[in-house]
Amino acid sequence: MRNASLMAIWALLFGLAACSTDLASQQAKAPHLLAVDSLIQNSIDAENIPGSVIQIKRGDSILHRAAYGFAQKYSYSMQRLTKPEAMTTNYLFDLASLTKVCATTFGIMLLVDKGKVDLDAPIYKYLPEFGEGTKSKITVRHLLTHTSGLPQWLPTYYYASNQEERYHYVRQVPLQWPVGEGRHYSDLGFMLLGDIIERVSGDELNKYVQRELYQPLHLEQTTFNPLDNGYEQIAATSHGNPFEKRMVYDDSFGYNVDADPKSWDGWRNYTLKGEVNDGNAWYANQGIAGHAGLFSTIDDLQVLVDLLINEGTFEGKKIISSATIDTFLTKDRFGNGLGWAMDKDFIAAEGAPEGTFGHTGFTGTSIVVVSKYELSIIFLTNRQNSGPQENGYYFNLDALRQQIVDIALDEVVQ
Repeated sequence: MRNASLMAIWALLFGLAACSTDLASQQAKAPHLLAVDSLIQNSIDAENIPGSVIQIKRGDSILHRAAYGFAQKYSYSMQRLTKPEAMTTNYLFDLASLTKVCATTFGIMLLVDKGKVDLDAPIYKYLPEFGEGTKSKITVRHLLTHTSGLPQWLPTYYYASNQEERYHYVRQVPLQWPVGEGRHYSDLGFMLLGDIIERVSGDELNKYVQRELYQPLHLEQTTFNPLDNGYEQIAATSHGNPFEKRMVYDDSFGYNVDADPKSWDGWRNYTLKGEVNDGNAWYANQGIAGHAGLFSTIDDLQVLVDLLINEGTFEGKKIISSATIDTFLTKDRFGNGLGWAMDKDFIAAEGAPEGTFGHTGFTGTSIVVVSKYELSIIFLTNRQNSGPQENGYYFNLDALRQQIVDIALDEVVQ
C-alpha cells in the first residue's frame, strides 16, 4: 500500500489542530484516510499553501471531508494577517481552469445533447468570422481537445478591453501549429468555445450555464463574479498578477509575447478575493470567459462530478444523456477526453485505472474521478496567497495530489 499506513500513523501521532473535523464519523469509517490530513497540514506548515478543502467520495459515501488552514493568510505586502480567516468547507474558490470543464465543457455537452452543436462541424458554422484561411479548418472537437493550433496563451488585454474586442483579436491571431497536428493546451481555444455557447444559445455564458445546468442541479454557490452576486466567504488568491506580469516582461520565463510590456499598465495592486485571478478573464472579459472565471464550493463541485458518475441523472431526472457523457469521456489519440483530461500525468493520478479523468486549475484547484470505483477526489487550495516562490512559480501541487490519489485508491481497493 503506497505508504498510506505509515502516513496514517503520522497523522494519529501528531494530531491536526488546524483541520476541521465536521465529518469525524465518516473519517472513522476510513481511518487511514487521516493520512491525507497530515500531508495537507505539512504543506501548510511549510508555507506552501495557506489553506485547503478536500472531499473524497465513493458512490453515495463521503469517505473524507475536511478544511485546513486559512482562507486568507497574507496581505498584499506579504505580511501575515493578525487575524487570518480560518478555512471552512463553505468557502468559494476561484476555480481557474476548472471553469473549462465545470462551465464551458458542460455547456457544450448540453448543446450537443440537444443537437444544436456538432462536434465535428467547423467552428465557422457558429462563428462565421472564422470562415476564411487556415482557421476555417478548426472544428469544435479541435477546440475541446486543444488541437486547434491556437497559441496556448497571450495577454489579450494588451489588445482588448472587452469581450468583443477580445474575440476579434483572437480571430486574427496566427495559428502556432497546424490544425489537428498535436495537443497544445490553449486558453484561447476555450475562449472561443465560450463564444460558441453564446452565439448558439443566444445568451451570455454565465446566464446559460446558470439556467440550463446550475439551477436544475440546485447549485447556489457556483457563479462568475461572486462579489457582484453578494458572496462574501471567498478564498483569497494572488496579490495582483505577478506571475502574468512576468510572463509578459521576462522572455526567459518561457512565454514570448509580441508586445511592448509598457504599452499597457492596468495591473491590479491589491490582494484578489472574489475577482478572478486570470488576467484574460478579468481585464478583457469582465470576469466571464470560457477558460476561467468560475467560482464554486466543494459541495457544488461534488454535484457536478456526481452528475457525470451517474451518467447524467440527477434526482431521477436526465440532465445530459449517457451517450453524450460517454462521447466526452472517451480518449482521443492524444489520450484525453473532450474538455476533460484523461492523461494521468496531467492530472497527477498515475496508477489509477483506465477511464480516470479530471482537470486542474492554476489557482490550486483539482478534480480527479476514478470511474471504475465511482471515486472522486476534489482538492481545492488557495496556493497563490502564499506568493510565488523564488523561481517565480507558485508551489507545485502535483506530488501532493498524487499522494492523495494513492491513499484514496488504497482505501477503495484494499
